[in-house]
Amino acid sequence: MSGEESDALEGDDLVAWSSLATVLEWLPAALDAQLTRDSQLTHFEFGVLYALNSAPAQTLKMSTLADYANSTLSRLSRAVARLERRGLVVRRPDPDDGRTTLAQLTDSGVQETRKALPGHVALVRRTVLDPLTAAQRRQLTEISRRIQQALREQPGWSPPAH
Repeated sequence: MSGEESDALEGDDLVAWSSLATVLEWLPAALDAQLTRDSQLTHFEFGVLYALNSAPAQTLKMSTLADYANSTLSRLSRAVARLERRGLVVRRPDPDDGRTTLAQLTDSGVQETRKALPGHVALVRRTVLDPLTAAQRRQLTEISRRIQQALREQPGWSPPAH
């Protein structure tokens, strides 16, 4: 091949990619199934609730939520509308900038997030964290961050510092 990259993945590269691609297919389905069964939420909706729950005053701009979720405003708006119908989220104009909309978690939304969290955490631990050693979890963090940086310049959502 004289230093040129092949048009096909082969060997260790194919093994690494196929392993990751399988996780990318299986994990979202498992997360959705557990959350839908236990809380009637999709993983996407739970992510919205969780991000709001973690935000100052449990409020974020819709555009910020869309960035965190790697979502279009249209998709996010449909999800937030479903959450609003359940009384979990309210939307209102930003008093500092009338052109933007804020999403805020309601008291019921806080309760639903707390209710959904134990089952979600148990699944994440069982399927992602527990099979790994502490060193592998640190490697997973570093690998994930590098892939995120290769995909987008701006960082994704990360938990607030404690």
